[in-house]
Amino acid sequence: MGIIIKPIITEKMTGQGEKLNRYGFIVDKRANKLQIKKAVKELYGVEPDEVNTMNYAGKNKSRFTKSGVISGKSNAFKKAIVTLAKGETIDFYSNI
Repeated sequence: MGIIIKPIITEKMTGQGEKLNRYGFIVDKRANKLQIKKAVKELYGVEPDEVNTMNYAGKNKSRFTKSGVISGKSNAFKKAIVTLAKGETIDFYSNI
């Protein structure tokens, strides 16, 4: 499996992509900023200026059902926000 798992396509990230030239990705938890920068360059053919990363911890979830309490946990993940050089863009919708 590669370093980049999937792009984040939400209203907020789409707005940042249009205005601030920033794009979000879910990445491997063990990846560092240099590896993420290299992976974006290879995968999309663009030159990243900055990479900011955030680690999200998994949260405990539970719900009450007829058969009792069901407990679980959401997955932990790492998110990377990549700022591209001026004039470069990534089109996630090109191969739909």
